[in-house]
Amino acid sequence: MDKIQKKKREEQYKKYVKTKTPVHNLFANMTRAFITGGTICVIGQGILNYCKFQKMPEDLGGAWTSLLLVLGGVILTGMNLYPSVAKWGGAGALVPITGFANSVAAPAIEYKKEGQVFGIGCKIFTIAGPVILYGIVTSWVLGGIYWIGKLLG
Repeated sequence: MDKIQKKKREEQYKKYVKTKTPVHNLFANMTRAFITGGTICVIGQGILNYCKFQKMPEDLGGAWTSLLLVLGGVILTGMNLYPSVAKWGGAGALVPITGFANSVAAPAIEYKKEGQVFGIGCKIFTIAGPVILYGIVTSWVLGGIYWIGKLLG
């Protein structure tokens, strides 16, 4: 293949890639993420305010808030609605605790047909596992840095 044909082929390939690559509007994506994440946070704050109104201790109200947000994320995942929310809201739906609940529930639902052990048991932490692992490792490293800092004064 001579250089002219190779160059022409590369140009055709670049043109093909350009037609297939989705174009993203950063401002629109950030706005949707902000709206989605903000809505989830407003719902969480509403639950927390209701718990305070019921004279619940703050730590118990926080636990109920987390529990209900996780439950909501799992229910929306089970009803196949959370993927649509995540597609529209991007990181605004994936970063909060509801996104974590979705990342655990979705593989469990998808692989339940393979059985309790090899389906749900093996696949449930496919997405959430690395998040847990790196969260623990990061916490350990930061705790070590804090401990050394306290020793040094």
